[in-house]
Amino acid sequence: MEDQVISEISARIPGQVGVIRIESIDILRASTMVLMIFVNDLGSLKNIPDWLEHVKPGVDGMGLADTVFPAFLFIVGISLPYAIDNRRFKGDTQVQLIRHVIYRTVALLVMGVFLVNGETISKAACGLDYTTWSALSCLAFILIWNIYSKSTSKNRVLFFKSAGILMLLVLAFIYRGYEDGKVMRFGPQWWGILGLIGWSYLVTGIITVLAKNRFLVIAGSWAFFVLISILYALHLIGHDSFTHLIPEPILGGTLVALSLGGVMLAICFKHYTVLKQNSRMILLFSVNTVFLLLLAWFSHKYFIIAKLGATPPWLFICSALTLIAFLVIHWVADIRGKAGWFRFIKPAGTDTLLCYLIPYFLIFLMHTTHFKFPEPILVGTIGLVKSLCFALLCVGITYALNKSGIKLKL
Repeated sequence: MEDQVISEISARIPGQVGVIRIESIDILRASTMVLMIFVNDLGSLKNIPDWLEHVKPGVDGMGLADTVFPAFLFIVGISLPYAIDNRRFKGDTQVQLIRHVIYRTVALLVMGVFLVNGETISKAACGLDYTTWSALSCLAFILIWNIYSKSTSKNRVLFFKSAGILMLLVLAFIYRGYEDGKVMRFGPQWWGILGLIGWSYLVTGIITVLAKNRFLVIAGSWAFFVLISILYALHLIGHDSFTHLIPEPILGGTLVALSLGGVMLAICFKHYTVLKQNSRMILLFSVNTVFLLLLAWFSHKYFIIAKLGATPPWLFICSALTLIAFLVIHWVADIRGKAGWFRFIKPAGTDTLLCYLIPYFLIFLMHTTHFKFPEPILVGTIGLVKSLCFALLCVGITYALNKSGIKLKL
């Protein structure tokens, strides 16, 4: 991720002072965030093409919605070498870098668990519904991880951060959930999207720190977790031994392999950028795309393509699709110099975490005011336009909040 986990990417290129932005990476991240909000809103629509939505559990296949989360994991990997090199340039030691990775992991796990608990919250038991719980949790996240201006006094910053932490503690204490006829207390029911990213980030981040840009180390790590993914899919790795201590997002191998694939891309991209060998880089990435698609084709003989289950073919296809998306965006933005075409979604690439939280506030606002879209707006093509406008509205709000001094950094 960034100098913040889901955030901006900067690269230091030898011979230049300071850091520069890689437009294609920002744009890829922004596009993925907009797409994530868009597909998350599809549940409010009717009569839309099946290929846009998630494929049902156990079905061999994938829809557009099934490609967004793995793209995020891949982008996490792309971001890591730049963020780590930037911190090294500032003087961070190996220990400080690993501490940095652990801190961000904990932050993502906390946010993921709080948002997940809202999915089973019982208003009758604790007085809060899903929308209120989610909005209060997101407000606490902003108070804790906002980048406060230098003009803000230390005492005021401490007050805001302490208020956010206290809010989370109170929410966790009063929480009561209800599922399958049982009342539940606050806890990690599952890790949520942010939590899954957190576990993948932890392993990928530590490996990237220790590898120190050695491509063979990263490639070997990727191959190892691909093997773990295959063994897990074959049920040769279970929870009947010491492995039960390893979180499933790591134990399954697939999510970490997705992020490590992004790290490999970033290392190659940095190498060929410095050498100004763009054509050779594009050829290499194209060959790797074909290689990933061949792996997907071969592994599909033994496993179904499924996001739920994180199967090997899903890993290979999504890695290839994200690589193709990066190549297209790199050609348009970096080579053709048309990055300005994507300026309207830029906030989703530079403050992705805040943009991710905005829908929770909007849903809370609509729920509180009893606002409902007219039925015709929720059907077919018009509904898709509505969902796209909703995603772009979230980007616009992120931009406005950034301008007012609210910008998140983990």
